[in-house]
Amino acid sequence: MNFLPPTDAGRPLAAPTVNTSKWINYTSAIEAGGASRSVTVAINQTIPGVDIRLQAAAASGSGGGILGSVSGQVILTAVPQVIISGIGGAFTGTGTSNGHRLTLSIAPNNYANLAAGNNNIIVVTYTIIE
Repeated sequence: MNFLPPTDAGRPLAAPTVNTSKWINYTSAIEAGGASRSVTVAINQTIPGVDIRLQAAAASGSGGGILGSVSGQVILTAVPQVIISGIGGAFTGTGTSNGHRLTLSIAPNNYANLAAGNNNIIVVTYTIIE
């Protein structure tokens, strides 16, 4: 994702188009009375002056069972944050159009901290936990 330069001096950067091409698929087998599960997300590094945002949509597709509930949009950090909770015995199905669609976006949060020309590779890690 790359910011687009402004067309006129003094105007803000144009945020890139959001990315909605990724889906989370999971299977969860829980014994009777077992604890529910959650999915957390974290990134390997932040980018000064930029917020990386993630929103998980409600489950859709061919899955079944007790699928998780999504939280609101989060700003990604190195500290894991819950994005889906309350997963019981469930499966989402596999691939695109099954599970939870993810929406990734970026926005400047402090222009003073932005640096032109930086290419930052951000690793996003999703973990299913009890």
